[in-house]
Amino acid sequence: MDRVIYTAMTGASHALKQQAGMANNMANATTNGFRAEMHAFRAVPVEGEGLPTRAFVVDASVMTDFTPGTLQQTGRPLDIAVQGQGFIALSMPDGSEAYTRNGNLAVSANGLLQTNSGILIQGDNGPITIPPDTEAAVASDGTVSVVPRFGSPNAVSVVGRIKLTNPPEHAIERGDDGLFRLRAGMAADAGNANVTVASGFLEGSNVDMAAEMVSMISVARQFEMQLKVITTADENDRAATKLLSLT
Repeated sequence: MDRVIYTAMTGASHALKQQAGMANNMANATTNGFRAEMHAFRAVPVEGEGLPTRAFVVDASVMTDFTPGTLQQTGRPLDIAVQGQGFIALSMPDGSEAYTRNGNLAVSANGLLQTNSGILIQGDNGPITIPPDTEAAVASDGTVSVVPRFGSPNAVSVVGRIKLTNPPEHAIERGDDGLFRLRAGMAADAGNANVTVASGFLEGSNVDMAAEMVSMISVARQFEMQLKVITTADENDRAATKLLSLT
């Protein structure tokens, strides 16, 4: 059997992987703080008898586009957007630390500051507790202060500071839950004072829908081309077998 079938098969397989990544990007085009996923592949010559005239595709890496998204004003005090590079630190249920750009915050029934999906926000000194009957606000450096709903508006109290960090891009990886974590062997820092947030704003996804749709069409055509190569190789193989049977 012609080895081109196997090389075309790897090309078709990786085209499907690209399509899956693009579909995930488009599905998260409206997800706050989402970072687009990018797939990289490389061609490797097929080694064996004769000259290496064929090549197959192998995974190189799955990368992330860290370009900041557009800020959208909401006016809500517990909506924050990281300005420039950086992340909001989260305290995961297993005790580990994760990072997000989605600053849509809320207060749990227990008074703890958390994401809209229920993950606790990591403060400089642990979880941040919002006292009952108070209104919370977040300063540009992540400091969380509260004022009583009923009483003097000048009675401001600081209850904690959100941990803002900016790990190197090569030091973090995206998990299946969409959150970023440090790679194995990388140590978490104590926070980065240069990372700031804007209160009353949310950062949109950095997915370019038009570009993703164009790329999706291009990859779909590549997939069809690879299948055509497989079909043609099979037809040639059958034709050659038929000719040999006639001789």
